Amino acid sequence: MEDIAGKTFNVVVIGSGPAGLTAALYAARADLKPIVFEGPEPGGQLMTTTDVENFPGYPDGVMGPQMMQDFREQATKFGADCRYGYVTNVEFENRPYKLTVDEKTEIYAHTIIISTGASAKWLGIESEQKLRGKGVSACATCDGAFFRDQHVVVVGGGDTAMEEATFLTKFASKVTVIHRRDELRASKAMQNRALKNDKIEFMWDSELAEVLGDPVVEGVKVKNRNTGEYTTLDDVTGVFVAIGHKPNTDLFKGVLTMDDVGYIQTKGQGTATDLPGIFACGDAMDAVYRQAVTAAGTGCKAALDAERYLSDEVGEEAIAEEHWK
Repeated sequence: MEDIAGKTFNVVVIGSGPAGLTAALYAARADLKPIVFEGPEPGGQLMTTTDVENFPGYPDGVMGPQMMQDFREQATKFGADCRYGYVTNVEFENRPYKLTVDEKTEIYAHTIIISTGASAKWLGIESEQKLRGKGVSACATCDGAFFRDQHVVVVGGGDTAMEEATFLTKFASKVTVIHRRDELRASKAMQNRALKNDKIEFMWDSELAEVLGDPVVEGVKVKNRNTGEYTTLDDVTGVFVAIGHKPNTDLFKGVLTMDDVGYIQTKGQGTATDLPGIFACGDAMDAVYRQAVTAAGTGCKAALDAERYLSDEVGEEAIAEEHWK
């Protein structure tokens, strides 16, 4: 693989989920010769997803890892340089921006597209991790339809948990919410909607102790935090952990404007951030939808925004002179 140390790129994409690879595809087709650093989790959250049935173009569904391989192959077909690598530092004081990859290789970029995604927060129990993608999920919108007429549980007590539980009642025969406290943290509107739903039951002052089953979920063991007693629900086939997401944006804290959780704030309907030539897309900036298809859409927008910026602010002649310097 060609040595890139000291070279200047038109577009550097940080992250390789649906947003990053779509951005790379569009930038490559615009002949901007983007380079993609795939990060610590190449392919993003979809690499731990089994069947994806809600992405356009896959009428028979597709495995998450296969879909991301398709994304990658399409981007590289048009000239994107996708590499295993982790951007460990970015210097924002001067342009072109200097990036450090894997703590040693320094390169430069006229534009940077941040597509580092977000990571679901998990409970941290061994059985939960073992059965991720095999009945354990962090996305009801993605996986709820697989549990039609089945009993599922939702772990959490905030807005996300109540939204997930309510959504799951469209498919599941019963939804049991497991919550650590004796009252919900969700907004009153979300609470009322869930509490009035006949399909939703609550286990208060409780925590998920173990997910049962092999190779798929076949039940759960729940511990009452007050009494220490355990209850086994042996008809549960799906576990949805809804305790929040953490955007992978620590690298940009103190530099780019973020909300109180860490999602990067962009300007208007576009993907531009506070700094010229820095764009954000996908779950790194989307706290609402968090879907592969919406992430891909913002990746497209980021590439188009970067292309316009390069044309207007850098100039085609300067780009041609700098590239591969």
